[in-house]
Amino acid sequence: MRERIIKEIYRFVKESPDNRFQGSDRPYFEEPMVGFASADDSLFTHYKTIIGSFHLTPQELIDKSNGPESWKPVTIICWVLPIASATKTTNRSETTYPSKEWAQTRSLGEKFNVLLRERMVEYLIAAGYHAAAPQLLSSWERFQDTPVGIASSWSERHAAYAAGLGTFSLNDALITPGGISHRLGSVITDLEITPSQRIYSSHRSNCLYFREQRCGLCINRCPAGALSFAGHDKTKCMEHVYGAIPLAVGETYGVQETGCGLCQTNVPCESRIPDGRTPYQKSE
Repeated sequence: MRERIIKEIYRFVKESPDNRFQGSDRPYFEEPMVGFASADDSLFTHYKTIIGSFHLTPQELIDKSNGPESWKPVTIICWVLPIASATKTTNRSETTYPSKEWAQTRSLGEKFNVLLRERMVEYLIAAGYHAAAPQLLSSWERFQDTPVGIASSWSERHAAYAAGLGTFSLNDALITPGGISHRLGSVITDLEITPSQRIYSSHRSNCLYFREQRCGLCINRCPAGALSFAGHDKTKCMEHVYGAIPLAVGETYGVQETGCGLCQTNVPCESRIPDGRTPYQKSE
């Protein structure tokens, strides 16, 4: 069943017309990466300390949404959708606002990611299992003011980390074997699947700055001054991403959510783990 799930995610990303720029054959996303985590992994409890008590475990997500019809989660299926190479190229030369292609990937490409979540829930239910996509549940919430800044009751980045798909960077994003330019998704199910290995030396080992005390190039890429060697100022970042950018180019680009991604392009981790370290192994 593990391989069937991976193949279905690959198939949907490759064949779905919704993974295409409007009026074009160009995809928003290239071949995905897939990983699995155990719903009982202690990390999900530990995240309550790292992120906040508001961050829910898989069981809490299901219980809070389903009530009396709750069921026991066993596996978290996670995926990385690498942003198309051509789109990353357009964003490299930008210095204030994202390119049109990047903005459309953030908005319209993420709508495709929602469809992928819905497809995998449908696929698993049809196979006789329970399934739910955390970001589509009523228990998913965003919190504007927490000790770690803007956060939510389920983090796709932290789920992907638990599933062996990457580690965190200076700018708080996830550096995967396919780099830092991507969208993430996850589905919870009661199907038992062997968890993927986490082949990391630390939760930041893919980032050159944390691993070798060099780089930090993402800092100068940030037009909002939200990055420094001290870390990521989420408030400054969000004010730029959800305020300044949509006001400036949203209408021209034809989208309401634009993203930014400047700190995820024209940097060493844009499309790989720097120094060629690739712990993720593709399943055939």
